[in-house]
Amino acid sequence: MNEARYPQWAYAAALASLPLLTHARLRRLIAHDKPSVVWNMLQEKERPLPGFKEDTWRVWCNVPQSVLIETAELCIDSNIIVTTNRDRLYPVVLHADPQAPAVIFSQGNLEVLHQRRVGVVGTRTATQAGRHFARTLGESLANAEVCVVSGLARGIDFESHVGVFRATAEQAAPPAAVVASGLNKVYPPEHHELWRRIASEGVLISEAPPNAPAETHRFPLRNRILASLSEVLVVVESRARGGSMITVREAMKRDITVMAVPGAPNVSSCEGTNLLLRDGCAPVLDVEDVFVALGLDTRRENRAIETRQMPTADERAVLEVLAGVPRSIDEVALLAGCSVVNMAVLLGRLEAKEWVSHVDGWWEALLH
Repeated sequence: MNEARYPQWAYAAALASLPLLTHARLRRLIAHDKPSVVWNMLQEKERPLPGFKEDTWRVWCNVPQSVLIETAELCIDSNIIVTTNRDRLYPVVLHADPQAPAVIFSQGNLEVLHQRRVGVVGTRTATQAGRHFARTLGESLANAEVCVVSGLARGIDFESHVGVFRATAEQAAPPAAVVASGLNKVYPPEHHELWRRIASEGVLISEAPPNAPAETHRFPLRNRILASLSEVLVVVESRARGGSMITVREAMKRDITVMAVPGAPNVSSCEGTNLLLRDGCAPVLDVEDVFVALGLDTRRENRAIETRQMPTADERAVLEVLAGVPRSIDEVALLAGCSVVNMAVLLGRLEAKEWVSHVDGWWEALLH
C-alpha cells in the first residue's frame, strides 16, 4: 500500500469527487480508514468495503490519480477548507445527525456555527412584503448575536442575509450559508458579491466538491444540512410545494422547531406558510417570537428604533387597505374612497418613506 504523499484533506476531497457517490456511500468510505488509505486501495483496484455494486467499484477503481491533484489545487486556489467528520473542526452540531455529510467544504470560519443559529428559508418568488420581513428578521437576529443560516437562494434566503449585513450591533453575529454547488461555482451567479462577503465575514458550506454545478438533485441534499444546522427554522413565505417545504420536512425529522410567518390567504407564495400554521407550527409576527423559541430573554434589551418617517393619517388609511395583500392602484383608490390621482400622490409619498413598494403595478405595504 502506498503511503500518503499529500495531506489527508486532499484525499478526502478526492473521495468526495468520486462519480456515482451518495452521502451514505461517502460516510462508509470515510469511516473505513484514513482517506489516503481508502483512495490508494481504489487506485490499486482493491475493495476496501463489501456491499457495493460491481459497476460502482469498476467506475471508482478507474478514476485517475490526477483527480486527487486537480481537486486539491482547486481547493487551494479557491481558499476552500476540507473537513471530515473525523476532524476537530467538524461542526459539533452535525455529529449527532445520522445523515450528516462525511466531508464538508467551507470558506470562512466554521466557528461561526458555535453561536445560536436560526435557519431562514422561503420562496424564490417572494412578495416585496416578504422580502422586507426577511431583511428585518435577519438584521434583528444578527443584532441579537444569533447566526442566520440560509440556502442563499433567490428571494427570502438572499434577503435574510442582506438584513444580516445591515446589523449595527458591535457583537452582531456573522451569517452562515449552505449551498448546493461547489464553492467556486456561485449559484445563482448574481449573488457573487454576497457569497464573497459571507465567506469573508461568516462561513459558506457545501458537501459538493469544487467545480460541482448546482444540479437539481443537490438542492434537497443541501436542505437537510441547512435543517440540521438550525436550532429553529423560520419559513417566511413558501408555496405549498416549494423547496422550503423540503427543508421543513428535514427539520421535523430532526425535532427542530419550525415556525412560519402568516400571509394573506389568497397569495400563492404564502400557501405553504399558512398550511404550516394550520397544522400547528408557531407563528412569527416579529423577531421576539423567535427569541422565545430560542429561550432568549430580550425584554430588557433596547428594541429596534423605527427610522422611517411616520405616515400621516391619510397615509395610514392607505396602509390599512394594503395590509396583507398586494393591490393595484385602482383597487386601493376604490377601497380607500379617493380618486386614482390622489391615491397616486399618497402612494408616492409612502414609497419615498419606504412604507410601500410596487412591482409590475402591484402595491404592497412594508409594515414590519
